[in-house]
Amino acid sequence: MSTRSSRRRFLKQAAFAGAAVSFPAVSWSRVLGANERLRIVSVGTGGKGWSDLQATAACPKTQVVALCDIDESKDHLGRAAETYPLAKKFTDWRKLYDEHKSFDAVIVSTPDHMHAPISLPAMQLGKHVQCQKPLTHTVHEARQMKLAAKKYNVVTQMGNQIQSHQAYRTAVKLVHDGVIGKVREVHSWQSGAMGWILVDDRPAGSDPVPSTVHWDEWLGVAPVRPYVSKVYHSFNWRAWQAFSNGQLGDFGCHILDPVFMALKLTAPLSIHADAPAINSEIWNKSSTVSYEFPGTELTAGKTVKVTWYDGAGHMPTPAALGLAADVKLPGSGSVLIGEKGTLVIPHVDMPKLLGEKVADHKIQEVPARDHYVSWALACLGEDQTTSHFDYSAPLTETVLLGTIAVRNPGAKLSWNAEKMELTGSPKAQALLTKPYRSGWEPKWV
Repeated sequence: MSTRSSRRRFLKQAAFAGAAVSFPAVSWSRVLGANERLRIVSVGTGGKGWSDLQATAACPKTQVVALCDIDESKDHLGRAAETYPLAKKFTDWRKLYDEHKSFDAVIVSTPDHMHAPISLPAMQLGKHVQCQKPLTHTVHEARQMKLAAKKYNVVTQMGNQIQSHQAYRTAVKLVHDGVIGKVREVHSWQSGAMGWILVDDRPAGSDPVPSTVHWDEWLGVAPVRPYVSKVYHSFNWRAWQAFSNGQLGDFGCHILDPVFMALKLTAPLSIHADAPAINSEIWNKSSTVSYEFPGTELTAGKTVKVTWYDGAGHMPTPAALGLAADVKLPGSGSVLIGEKGTLVIPHVDMPKLLGEKVADHKIQEVPARDHYVSWALACLGEDQTTSHFDYSAPLTETVLLGTIAVRNPGAKLSWNAEKMELTGSPKAQALLTKPYRSGWEPKWV
């Protein structure tokens, strides 16, 4: 099944399902009265933004009051405006924020490079925020998002919605219940082709900007470059380092999420990448990233290794994982190797147990939560979020440290999370942040 159809299936399965597992969540005090409707605005209404908006607006206690997208065409702002005709329309989120007294909460579903620049000022205005994954474009931005959520005491949620799917919740519970014993090592991967890489380097020349597209607002904090049809907007921006974090950034916050939750991982101690040489523009087409984390009560040693693989067909073989040759592994997902058995966690599918000691264990499915509606209800004081920024920002930091390692192939990078120091390569520390276009610099916490 394709990733897009899997996500559509998830939305149907997760809608209004109950919760049965205790996950960590933060408290809040900036909430509305129980009888009020949450006034939401959406920044980015095409693509994933469209499904984010619809799924959140499915909560009957919400009201869509404004829509913002740099593209006024039918598949972006046009479709959203037809569906929510009473909502005000904007093409620049800064002008939307000028009217901040008219809304309570913001959905941010833009390319990666604009997640933090749009989310941070929203929180600084006291607005609750739901932001797509990966939470940010840089490690520094992720740390800022966590600090801002705490300082301004707002309800937050990252858009790694599969965390709330019954498959991932069930997998986490199996590990917490000790079914496979303490975990020795983890392997995670996304072996799909990166169809959004259309060129090998920045193309020369430019194309006319469509009348519906506000190109300067799309670029936002990124350096100015000419518009080229299909290469950037509206989907293939993921190929570019200036706008995204590649395959690891796209899927890491999904696939590594149940690993993080199941093992209660914190920040990694070191990161190492095996990858081809990379230029300054395009993400490469295949990589292997090895993380070493401090051990927890759920791991077998003082440290635990988590290895990530991405690229077309790039994933571990069953034999490399100590499994029988006839074991069929999913095209994307994780394998947790424990002292008693092995847990396979497919991406958006139910987990499987392997090994004689666990073969007879009957898996009890944990019901799904509604990732979107729970955020809306949390803003109203009626629920709690599970991927709040206190959790999802450190997860994002880990993912983005991997992308820094990919830019420094062969170097073993050491990470001091408390001091935010990354050593092992002369340019690693500088890649924790980036320069911002003049006039677009974010205001830090």
